[in-house]
Amino acid sequence: MTTAATDTATDPRVGRRCTSALNSLHSTHYFSPDLGRELGALGVTDPRAVNFAVRAAALGPVGAGAVTAAFYNYKHDLVARHVPAVWETVTPGQALAARTRAVDATLRRLLGEEALASAEMAEAATLALRAAEACSRSARPLYAAHADLPVPEAPHLALWHAATLLREHRGDGHLAALLTAGLDGLEAVVTHTATGKGIAPKWVFTTRGWTREEWDAATDRLRERGLVDGAGELTEEGSALRAEVERETDRLDAAPYAHLGPEGVARLTELATGFVRTALGAGAFPADLLGKG
Repeated sequence: MTTAATDTATDPRVGRRCTSALNSLHSTHYFSPDLGRELGALGVTDPRAVNFAVRAAALGPVGAGAVTAAFYNYKHDLVARHVPAVWETVTPGQALAARTRAVDATLRRLLGEEALASAEMAEAATLALRAAEACSRSARPLYAAHADLPVPEAPHLALWHAATLLREHRGDGHLAALLTAGLDGLEAVVTHTATGKGIAPKWVFTTRGWTREEWDAATDRLRERGLVDGAGELTEEGSALRAEVERETDRLDAAPYAHLGPEGVARLTELATGFVRTALGAGAFPADLLGKG
């Protein structure tokens, strides 16, 4: 007889679902006014500079090339506009400390004090940190840099830290899958948006630095490869390629969830999903963030 635990152990998509929930929890701070306030107090006021500073800070005071490589789907010209200049205003250590303060304030506002002090929060942190024990540093620069950071003591911050580790671990592997599929940074975004699950073009233009003309040119390249049709929708071949990218990403990201085990993965997914639903209900993300329009 097949049990739910057995299904969890054999289905590689369970790690994807778990990371998806944890990634949503991680990402709340990028859209939080608390992050802008903390970095603004240090002199970093441009939202894009804030984004580069807090996510790249674990790498140290790196230049634009390293950030473009690690982030993958940002236009290099936009990155170079803010990096390494941002390090003249704030050190990586200051950016990391400001990010932690912003995450603390954001989670308190979105989830509430009761949730932060709950046994479920402590349990989720323990499970996520256990999963992260099996992550690999090899060829994963953003994960490896964050893995060198200390684990916060407060359970909600420890959960967020572990969510960041698992998110960046999967993300670094995902870039390898995109390279294998022959999708450059913008083509990867265009095809993801075409699935209906990616960020809307207006947010790509605002946050990633690409223009409508560059988006259309990327769409034309994908059309020439037979991956999108005349309306910019994924063809059967395009859908198959995106599915293969996710399967390869799942394969490269399997170790943390195999280490945690079926019951642990199911429980962590349940807990993280509950926290994310609460955050969504509190307005954690813009209403028009996802979609094709």
